[in-house]
Amino acid sequence: MEKDIFTIKENALSYGRGYVYSLQYHLVWCTKYRKQVLKNGIDAECKRMLYELAKEYKFKILAMEVMPDHIHLLLDCKPQFFISDMIKIMKGNLARQLFLSHPELKQELWGGHLWNPSYCAVTVSDRSRDQVIAYIEGQKEKEKRK
Repeated sequence: MEKDIFTIKENALSYGRGYVYSLQYHLVWCTKYRKQVLKNGIDAECKRMLYELAKEYKFKILAMEVMPDHIHLLLDCKPQFFISDMIKIMKGNLARQLFLSHPELKQELWGGHLWNPSYCAVTVSDRSRDQVIAYIEGQKEKEKRK
């Protein structure tokens, strides 16, 4: 018997006033020049800041990994959020706070920019969510094997 591709697990849905949704995005953005500056404790600081932003802006982080030169996030967010605005908020806040707490980053990343201006945003279905989580969580292991 064929699986019903339109069946969504009830716990995968979120409810708002007058709407039901399930919106997950796999987001990736890189440091300027792919400089490997998100290490030696800065990676943990980025994670902490991103969790604070998630709480403030009311989105959920389902998976996250901060690599030396890029960040992977799997987010669950409300339909009112524009992904471009969320990326701008996250990249802007992280850069501002990291430049304040680590002024040495400005010397390594001349021009005053921590992030490459581009990003990748991919929608994630209920069926592929577990694969994306495993992929994100396996990034550090993959890096160690290089």
